[in-house]
Amino acid sequence: MKLHSSKARWGRYAQLLVPLLSILLIVVFNLLRDPSFFSVGMSTNNLGNPVLTGNLISILNGASELAIIAMGMTLVTAACGGQDISVGALATIAGSVFVKILRGGEITRVSILVGFLACCVVAMLFGAFNGTLVSVFKIQPMIATLVLFTCGRSVAYWINGGATPTIESPLITAIGSFIPGCPIPTPILIVAVVAIVLGLAFRITTLGLYTQTVGINQRAARLNGINPMAIKLLSFLILGLCCAVAGCISVSRLSLINHETMLLEIEMDAILAVAIGGNALGGGKFKVSGSVLGAYAIQALTTTLYAMKVPSTDVKAYKAIVIILIVVISSPVVKQAMSRLWAKIRDRNPRKEVTA
Repeated sequence: MKLHSSKARWGRYAQLLVPLLSILLIVVFNLLRDPSFFSVGMSTNNLGNPVLTGNLISILNGASELAIIAMGMTLVTAACGGQDISVGALATIAGSVFVKILRGGEITRVSILVGFLACCVVAMLFGAFNGTLVSVFKIQPMIATLVLFTCGRSVAYWINGGATPTIESPLITAIGSFIPGCPIPTPILIVAVVAIVLGLAFRITTLGLYTQTVGINQRAARLNGINPMAIKLLSFLILGLCCAVAGCISVSRLSLINHETMLLEIEMDAILAVAIGGNALGGGKFKVSGSVLGAYAIQALTTTLYAMKVPSTDVKAYKAIVIILIVVISSPVVKQAMSRLWAKIRDRNPRKEVTA
């Protein structure tokens, strides 16, 4: 069954074709424009520690919050057939709780851990609120999360008494930039840890299978003993955790929290990352790795535009043009056309091996 196994293998990785192709086009364009664009160098930071520098490191580092949120957004999209537009506000609330606890006393490893756990709990509670509206009251995800999208940043502002506080500590700086002795930016390492944890969860448990089943057909899932309500609620809880991690990273980068601008409009980029990753926005089959690649593709495009001296006011317009092209290429119509073309090419191959 060699032909059957090759088809299955192709189907398994075909979803990554669009994000990989997007990244490849950006890489080729930059190499033609500036061969040294992706060069990685070593320098010394303000603390005298050797660190990696270059556009490639900046892309991987700058996309960290987006990549983490995109992982959680993928699960919500797959299970609920809709998107959470409150992730930026939720990450800001989590970051505000993190700052509130750290400002209550001396910043130590223990206080940082307590602050992180507290913001995770708060983010999960708000995630449960969104998940309840979607799973119990059957409200469309984008409408259900519109509530938190509208008031979330105000809630974050109230948590710290209407202030924009700062937190000064080498430990916080290490979370947002570099751990002494490690040349790789800490946010990149955090993304890797989150990806590994989710990957292990999918491999060890049936979370991935159940999420995909609920997204494809809720009625069939229920008949097979799967609780769609629980799976949807769980996906929002996981997204809440992802928002908490992203919020802590964002706060640690600048050692302060600005409730109005922190991770502003990241929900749109997260939805786009899921789409570029080849995941169906209507739910069903998903691939978290595709969403992560989509996040890096978006950040690579943004970095490229800034490197070309495109004014910040024009960046969104240029991104929109490229995004339209990517989305059209990844649309079902184009995918079906490419599949038919590939089938014709394969059928014309006289060396095609067909074995029983």
